[in-house]
Amino acid sequence: MQLEDILTAERCFCRMEWGSKKRILTSISELLAEQDSELNAKDIYHALLGREQLGSTGLGKGIAIPHCRVAKCDQITGALITLAEPVDYDSIDGKPVDILFVLIVPEQKTDDHVKALAAIAELLSDEDFCFTLRNTFDSNDLFNIAIMHG
Repeated sequence: MQLEDILTAERCFCRMEWGSKKRILTSISELLAEQDSELNAKDIYHALLGREQLGSTGLGKGIAIPHCRVAKCDQITGALITLAEPVDYDSIDGKPVDILFVLIVPEQKTDDHVKALAAIAELLSDEDFCFTLRNTFDSNDLFNIAIMHG
């Protein structure tokens, strides 16, 4: 999987001021639905929330990878978000989150879902890369850094 296959500059959001986990999930659902007329913000939100209820997607070290399967989704869709201030996300290490990579996946793409999650987790395990993301102040720069690194 190539990062540019699932991520676009329009789905990179730098230094967002979303002050809670619920606000993050609501806002990203709305933004993704605005960009794809086949997707519905409520469907995305409920799918993301349902996945979070199974266990937090907060991996630790300030990183979360919220992900879900959505019926009307026809391709794996990613969004990269940095937050202006870290937010409590029920992460496994108890630390707040400030970098998120959201994955929306078609219901039937189980293998691709797992592969994409693994690739994103590996990418975000690079501390230098995450440092650079945290110190980026422009959404287009965020996209370019991600694509160059990924």
